Amino acid sequence: MNIFADFNARIIKAVEALDLKDKDGAAPDLSRVAVEPPRDASHGDLATNAAMVLAKPTGQNPRALAEKLAEALRGDADVASAEIAGPGFVNLRLKDGFWHTHLAALLGEGRNYGRSTVGGGRKANVEYVSANPTGPMHVGHCRGAVVGDALANLMAFAGYDVTKEYVINDAGSQIDVLGRSALLRYREALGDDIGEIPSGLYPGDYLVPVGQALAKEFDRGLLQMPEEEALAIVKDRTVDAMMAMIREDLALLNVHHDVFFSERTLHADNAKKIRAAIADLTLKGHIYKGKLPPPKGEKPDDWEDREQTLFRSTAVGDDMDRALVKSDGSFTYFAADVAYLKDKVDRGFVDLIYVLGADHGGYVKRLEALARAVAGDAVKLTVLLCQLVKLFRDGEPVRMSKRSGDFITLREVVEEVGRDPIRFMMLYRKNDAPLDFDFAKVTEQSKDNPVFYVQYASARCHSVFRQASEQLGEANFDRNRLAASVAALADEGEIALIRKLAEYPRLIESAALSLEPHRLAFYLYDLASSFHAQWNRGNDNQDLRFVKVNDRESTYARLGLVQAVSDVLTSGLTLIGADAPIEMR
Repeated sequence: MNIFADFNARIIKAVEALDLKDKDGAAPDLSRVAVEPPRDASHGDLATNAAMVLAKPTGQNPRALAEKLAEALRGDADVASAEIAGPGFVNLRLKDGFWHTHLAALLGEGRNYGRSTVGGGRKANVEYVSANPTGPMHVGHCRGAVVGDALANLMAFAGYDVTKEYVINDAGSQIDVLGRSALLRYREALGDDIGEIPSGLYPGDYLVPVGQALAKEFDRGLLQMPEEEALAIVKDRTVDAMMAMIREDLALLNVHHDVFFSERTLHADNAKKIRAAIADLTLKGHIYKGKLPPPKGEKPDDWEDREQTLFRSTAVGDDMDRALVKSDGSFTYFAADVAYLKDKVDRGFVDLIYVLGADHGGYVKRLEALARAVAGDAVKLTVLLCQLVKLFRDGEPVRMSKRSGDFITLREVVEEVGRDPIRFMMLYRKNDAPLDFDFAKVTEQSKDNPVFYVQYASARCHSVFRQASEQLGEANFDRNRLAASVAALADEGEIALIRKLAEYPRLIESAALSLEPHRLAFYLYDLASSFHAQWNRGNDNQDLRFVKVNDRESTYARLGLVQAVSDVLTSGLTLIGADAPIEMR
């Protein structure tokens, strides 16, 4: 159903029929031949660069070669015209009958229209959010959550075998701090005067219920245990409570992971998995003993001027080698990253995608280098960095949360504006571009609010069918009946709307392959705009209205078009993680 792939195959067949030869007598490389929508829609429906990319290797004039190709393509039963443009582009205009056939096929596929096999069943791991379990989700996690979730949905729709993963950072010093913070709230729940929360501990009120639950379970028993034993219990209970809260927060945003991977499992059994991962790198020649200079002339607190076990990551593309085992025998944080990546590879994933905040930019090269060292060319690792989101209300910066003390929680944002505006607007900018999120604008009912405009198009589609039912006295409209009538569509706006629908399969494939889910949000806005424009034309000209009581055949055809628009809007909004409403309230 991807018309661009279809015509790419037709054009390659036409080129092969020309029997072109490279200067050395070999058949030319056709891999660079592309078929795309023209930049200017007035130039036609499709454009190909075939003549331009083949002219030089075959020693021909690009425009002359383009004319030969155009002449061949004019013989295609679906081609109305083939014209030469610029230095050698060939622009094709397709017959209305082709668009009618395509629309009928679309109606047959319904919401599966656009589903692709381009992913080839490749196992892909999309890891996103992965916030430390030290408090509620905040707005800083929101964009990565949406980008990662929508990308995973998109890739699955494009034929990848996708696993959505969240790594729980439940090992390390921040968990010790969390445990001590919860112990303080536990004492508070027992009635002790704890005074002000000491600097360095987590001050948020979200730990108050944790302290109360500990007091209910243990009374004063924890205070009678050795501190290390009590702290171990508190850490376990608190991490569980934090993860339960995080899962609830993510569910509010319609984010649901398949796997929650505990970092602590990497350290279990005397760090068995970490040791095995380092041993694997050792066998591959990537590990040595040595010293590292302080990074960028600085001496951070954890820097050691002593011999350590190092990963020779510069040999596989990194800026500097990385320490794995400190001089005292303890593992660095990066050692756990090594074991975690190897665990993913061992689970059979060949596409590893990390969705991280912009503050993790320094991790990109080291992770890419690590993937090369662990698996060579067998896996492809990509890191997507999400820039910051700034919150505004009517143009004024939003103040901090009362509950958390120093940040705005994700729950507060969802409860104020709703899930759908957040999911859509977090994708209405490319992930590496800063984003301003205004509470007032994202709930505004106007064309200037993209999520409203797209969802209004969905609701309007359903209103057309309600109107048709009332005026024609039919409760339901059979898809096959509608598909059989689409040949009655002849208006230029109707054909243009079918063209826009036909872009969807290509959009799905290109967005999935390029890991750019924001393209889907842009496309849905454009489709909604085209649909609203055709609706408005019907208001100005009664002959173009979707429902004409005295012309059932035309009405069925137009209802088929409206149903197709509804199908694609519903499909796209579902992939984004938002609803496709049947009415707006």
